Amino acid sequence: MSVHISAKKGEIAKVVLQPGDPLRAQYIAENFLENAKLVSKTRGIFYYTGTYKGKEITVGASGMGCPSIGIYSYELYTEYKVETIIRIGTCGAYSTDLQLFDILNVENAASESTYAINAWEIEGDLLSHQGNIFETINATANEINVKTKITNIHTSDIFYRKNPNVPAVATKYNCSAVEMEAFALFANAKHLGKNAATILTVSDIIPTQEFISADERETALKPMIELALEAALKSL
Repeated sequence: MSVHISAKKGEIAKVVLQPGDPLRAQYIAENFLENAKLVSKTRGIFYYTGTYKGKEITVGASGMGCPSIGIYSYELYTEYKVETIIRIGTCGAYSTDLQLFDILNVENAASESTYAINAWEIEGDLLSHQGNIFETINATANEINVKTKITNIHTSDIFYRKNPNVPAVATKYNCSAVEMEAFALFANAKHLGKNAATILTVSDIIPTQEFISADERETALKPMIELALEAALKSL
């Protein structure tokens, strides 16, 4: 048991799929895992452990933003000896080069966040995926015929902002989309020598204001979830 996760030692698998939303974690557990057990619900952040094709996997939420995923991923890595975290989430595209439902395998996350420097004295505003799970996801996508795009993304601390222009750090690193967690996950994994990847589904096209409806999201996210689960199998 850690400060923010009430699971007992041994109730969290070595590989964790981490959506932001607790209800999405519940959906994945109930629809993709066998014999899923709720092992933590502290603060309404659900963690389930079950099996996928005979292998034990945990799915649990990160909450929103770098501070939140920073807490949960750190406790998973240190208190529960998790080796690999695959963040699965949605993102907004900065340009029409991306389309709704595109799946992104994140190569680097750029951010104005002070998380990495203040937490671990990791300098710079660009952090890459950690370990070999990124390559495993690429290989798995080819095997199961799921089309993905390798890209840099912007991890923002801000959801609403006065200036509608693409932030300078995102332009600097040619970031195709924006989300709010990958940078902190990569920082924790880098500091601790763990594996971390982020897979995102494009849910919004910011310039055109197109977006996936609430009803479409469940179906839209299925290929990303299945890709993450199949890649997780190979890392066990």
